[in-house]
Amino acid sequence: MSNPKHRTLFKGGTILTMDKKAPHFGIGDLLVEGDRIAAIGANIAVDDAAVIDASNSIVMPGLVDAHHHMWLGVMRRMMPNVDDLFAYIDFVAEGLGAHYRPLDMYLSTTLTALACLDAGITTVIDACHSSRSPEHTDAALDALRDSGIRALHMVGAAMDKKASSAHLPEDLKRLAGKWNQGGSLVHVGLFGQLNLDWWKVAHSLDMRILTEFIGDLAKLGPEFAEKGVLGSHNIFNHCTRIPQETWRLFADAGVNVTINPRSDALFGFDDDSFAYQQAIDHGLTPAIGIDLDTAFGSDMFGEMHALFTQQRSAMRYRKFRGEDNVPSPIIVERVLEAATVNGAGAAGLDGVVGSLAPGKQADIIMVRADSVAVLPVNNVVGTVVQAVERSDIDTVMVAGEIRKRSGKLIGADLIKLTADVTASRDYLLERSGHRLDQIGASIPTKVA
Repeated sequence: MSNPKHRTLFKGGTILTMDKKAPHFGIGDLLVEGDRIAAIGANIAVDDAAVIDASNSIVMPGLVDAHHHMWLGVMRRMMPNVDDLFAYIDFVAEGLGAHYRPLDMYLSTTLTALACLDAGITTVIDACHSSRSPEHTDAALDALRDSGIRALHMVGAAMDKKASSAHLPEDLKRLAGKWNQGGSLVHVGLFGQLNLDWWKVAHSLDMRILTEFIGDLAKLGPEFAEKGVLGSHNIFNHCTRIPQETWRLFADAGVNVTINPRSDALFGFDDDSFAYQQAIDHGLTPAIGIDLDTAFGSDMFGEMHALFTQQRSAMRYRKFRGEDNVPSPIIVERVLEAATVNGAGAAGLDGVVGSLAPGKQADIIMVRADSVAVLPVNNVVGTVVQAVERSDIDTVMVAGEIRKRSGKLIGADLIKLTADVTASRDYLLERSGHRLDQIGASIPTKVA
């Protein structure tokens, strides 16, 4: 917990607020008191603050990763070329996932959380479809807490056939009592798919409910149109190739929509109707997430690049095909909103994080803008969306606590973590009967 008397002053930076009521500053200061932003302005005078020199830097809200299976950390890039959803499920769930211990859950989630912080991500919606037992859930939540990241951990049934979900949804009551308190950075929701009985329990606990929704694989029955079933407590991820009547239902109910630009393309979920654009066309504010590390890494810059490119490609294809009233090409401002304020809204934190304004939580990143790849900054938002990389993230602050400074994570024993994660990976490969081929195979081979 932040010291309420502690002050930090970001001095002389370009302040990118992402808040419609708080103007950007070409050069300005930002003062943090305890865990909150106290002031934004020019030449803030304060005597007892720790000063961070923000010259040649962009000070902005931390990025929000709106959908990430953080428990897959030890499986990073084991399936870089996968395009078959069911092959993916067979490997991560029936293969390695079936052998996860709480220790493996803790290590994978820790690895993912620290990688996110390193890349300027201060909030994650953790889509955990591997809550094999209360002990596994506790391990994941402990990892999130220990890392210092802000997170909404969505508890969901494990995907493999051997797993039991008998502890769900009843375990949600215990978890809500422990984690869903005002001062906690980590909160709990339900990864409930379309199980309305589970939804009722989560709704009674004022929890958000996550559903992965691909139109080719799932349909909403008439019971979902009944009053109160859908609402702002719902998060629907992917939302690819779904019918217009479902989009209208989502819009009328005010659900939250998240998409995963890279993984939706990887698996071929989307087409040129483009889920992000469908959400926009129906008055929703879609957020973006990384989804999985089995092909990618914990990097929102890649998602922003993909969103910009994919939307422009899809809309221009529709225009050249001769369609009328094709939506306009996306602009960088909308991309950055999807990675900040829209993600905060999906997590139910739009009044807390996602933008910089006095009174909001101090979830802040400082981006160096003086590297040869970034300078000169001729357009601030364009620079963040199109040029910045994780190596440019100098400082990361979550709730007033510095988690990365001068390009280095604070308090993370990466040597020990490397050894522990490697041991976890090797254990899971051995128990599942797979052999790693770091050069050849796209998927670890099954040992005969």
